Amino acid sequence: MKVKMIVAMDDQRFIGKNGELPWKLSADMSRFRNLTIADGYNAVIMGRKTWDSLPAAYKPLPERLNIVMSRDTSWKDEKVESALYPGRAIEIAYANGCNECWIIGGAQIYNMYQDMVEEIHLTMVHTSESGNISFPEIDWGNWKESVIEKIPKDDRNEHNTTYSIWEKK
Repeated sequence: MKVKMIVAMDDQRFIGKNGELPWKLSADMSRFRNLTIADGYNAVIMGRKTWDSLPAAYKPLPERLNIVMSRDTSWKDEKVESALYPGRAIEIAYANGCNECWIIGGAQIYNMYQDMVEEIHLTMVHTSESGNISFPEIDWGNWKESVIEKIPKDDRNEHNTTYSIWEKK
């Protein structure tokens, strides 16, 4: 099972604002859905705050095993699996026969998994000061980038973006 990370951040590494996404990027949302569903049965791992931020209509994210990380051992939601620590979330995905396991946020979850992932799917949103929640520091020297797509700002995408895949060296 491959473990991958998917994230959108601005030029200053901001990924969220007050518990929500700071931008409207239709192309990025479509890519997120397509990648995390793909051709197999995949898991998405997120923190409880990310789970709480999802619109009710998308809880759980359809066609994927949803795993929520929480330090609160009494936290439960019948729509998802819950895990107390990173290895347990991976075990749940593996035990459920997942092909890929996607780390989808937030900041603390990205930080916990950065040494476990093989790929980072990154959308750089070409703006700054758009949030108050930052992506953790990563030594990008340990990764090789392939730029896949540049999407210009339009009526469905608030900012210019660059989508790239970073593979661990």
